[in-house]
Amino acid sequence: MESRIRRFFLMALAPWLGAAGLYAPAPALCAEGEQVIKPEIERREVREVDIDTEDFEVGAFAGAMNVENFGTNFVYGARLAYHVTEYIFVEGAYGHTSTSKTSFEKLSGSAQLLEDKDRDLDYYNVSFGLNILPGESFIGEKWAFTTDFFLIGGAGSTSFAGEDEFTWNVGAGYKVLLNDWLAVRIDGRDHVFDVNVLGKSETQHNLEFTGGISIFF
Repeated sequence: MESRIRRFFLMALAPWLGAAGLYAPAPALCAEGEQVIKPEIERREVREVDIDTEDFEVGAFAGAMNVENFGTNFVYGARLAYHVTEYIFVEGAYGHTSTSKTSFEKLSGSAQLLEDKDRDLDYYNVSFGLNILPGESFIGEKWAFTTDFFLIGGAGSTSFAGEDEFTWNVGAGYKVLLNDWLAVRIDGRDHVFDVNVLGKSETQHNLEFTGGISIFF
């Protein structure tokens, strides 16, 4: 009964309320279930690149490597990886750098711990990588790039100071896929091996930071 009385008063007062801007009728429907006002939402197109169907990746890198007691020097090399799954990959790498004189050699003036040919350092290793934070990076409104933050570690051999030493390596990296076959990446590694220059074997941590480009095929 109360709702009927309320409806009656609203119908009677509708012309005056409408003139005062206090009442507006509900939007009419053109047909059953069809609304007169249709919102137009502009949808933006985002291009997202994915890794191609091929599982192999080959690349080159360059950067800086600090060989403990022998300074920080330019390093370069190449990598070949096989992606076992979306998250796991196996990678082989080769790197080369030429080390500097030690502080002892520079201060002594004439003392030379290594011959020039023994100052070159070459390393080979096989490592296992794990993509732990796959994601996306956005540039503007139309570009989205697939990214991966990964951990990596493995073992190999380092040729330095006339010796070949067993070497552990561990590190992390960040990869950005520019399209379905081309990627850029940055890496940080710690190469751990023994060095015997003064007649005493010493385990050293040798840090390497590089940037590179790779191709999937």
